[in-house]
Amino acid sequence: MEHNGQPILATVVSDAERLNFLPRHFGRHMLVVERRVYFWMSTLSSEYRGGLWTYMNLDNGGAYMAPTSSENFQLAVHSNDFVGAMSADATGITVTLFALSSLAFDNPKVEVLSTRFHQLRDFASQHAERRVIFQAID
Repeated sequence: MEHNGQPILATVVSDAERLNFLPRHFGRHMLVVERRVYFWMSTLSSEYRGGLWTYMNLDNGGAYMAPTSSENFQLAVHSNDFVGAMSADATGITVTLFALSSLAFDNPKVEVLSTRFHQLRDFASQHAERRVIFQAID
């Protein structure tokens, strides 16, 4: 939702800061997080074929990765029967939430994973596509 009475803001990570993004947000778990995001993207979107990703910082301390695309993605979540299209940004939020949730469940003692999940979920709750994001993750 909001933090300090203000909406949570997302900013694109510059090319100069890309190498610092994953270690800054996920520490020694950075490669596991990155691989898990790609895994969930491939699992939820049969049309995904790889490509460049945009890294996003949230001013509440959170972060997410989103495919760099102007196209919508069709996602199918078999565990809750969700099927729907969403923008690349909403897709990135969704697959990053899936990745962080599954990793936090697998590694309950790694606090950064659940912290980043909650920060991103708070941002997702104010996103323009929040309804479709929450339909996909619930």
